Amino acid sequence: MALYPLLRPLIFGLDAERAHRLTLAALKTLPAGNPPKPDPMLAVQVAGLDFPNPIGLAAGFDKNAEVFAQILRMGFGFAEVGTLTPRPQAGNPSPRLFRLVEDRAVINRMGFNNAGQQAALPRLQHRRRGGGIVGVNIGANKDSADRIADYAAGVVAMMGVADYLTVNISSPNTPGLRALQDKAALDELLAAVTEARGAGPPLFLKVAPDLEPSEIGDVVDVAMARRIDAIIVSNTTISRPQLESRYRGETGGLSGAPLKKLALQRLKDFRAAAGPSLPLIAAGGIENGVDAYNRIRAGASLVQLYSALVYQGPGLARSIASELKRLLRRDGFRTIGEAVGAD
Repeated sequence: MALYPLLRPLIFGLDAERAHRLTLAALKTLPAGNPPKPDPMLAVQVAGLDFPNPIGLAAGFDKNAEVFAQILRMGFGFAEVGTLTPRPQAGNPSPRLFRLVEDRAVINRMGFNNAGQQAALPRLQHRRRGGGIVGVNIGANKDSADRIADYAAGVVAMMGVADYLTVNISSPNTPGLRALQDKAALDELLAAVTEARGAGPPLFLKVAPDLEPSEIGDVVDVAMARRIDAIIVSNTTISRPQLESRYRGETGGLSGAPLKKLALQRLKDFRAAAGPSLPLIAAGGIENGVDAYNRIRAGASLVQLYSALVYQGPGLARSIASELKRLLRRDGFRTIGEAVGAD
């Protein structure tokens, strides 16, 4: 982990997607190790699950559920694999992943590339021996005639191996997918997936940061009516704040530092709409303990990151955990739970 600053120039000399594949290959050579032990100050319960700390790795890094055990060993309190679709999917043509180094950001238009749910299933079945909290992010195939049926099928296929399931309708890289955030379509979708889930694991909903403020109330109303267990706020954005990188004009979803302000505002919007009862998970632009703490004080029970890992390396989760504890002590909080929604 201490070597990452020295290795980063070599890694960044490679095409971003090739570097990601090599990173996965390197992680596979490492022993799984043990997930982090619950920290009395950072442990938090959400949707009946006991998280050892609130710092998670977002979906997109471990698309095919290959290295989640190694991720947990890095100090993450939970890992979310996927997005996994019912059938294998190649995704969009390359190049489709771009580092915006000057902006500490990433643009991707991957398009739910993955080997399919059935390929990931044996690895997730095996992981039960290792413990740790692993969520499975599910999506619909691009060419599906019935995307709602795809989500329901994903719930059935993966609920036996997931601690929680995330219904991802917020990727900008599958045409028409975000239309499922519309009130009537969302209600139909969540009715189908909750029925398919039955008494299975908690269901989380992942939404886009590009929702209009007027749409947020509808999403919250439907999610609460259908008893969704938590909302992840948010995914990548199709908006383009001021950027410096030569890749700033690439199409796709923008993540990383430029998303910070928008993602924090959307979290506040969702907390205002939902009140205190619906758990929220913050994602987007989280780079350090201060960012994580700000999201927690704004109403998030958990946080997720991905792009910052590209720039800061595998020691990031432990660094954020240490900084969170310092900030909690500074402000007189004994636990994360006391700080959730303090602002």
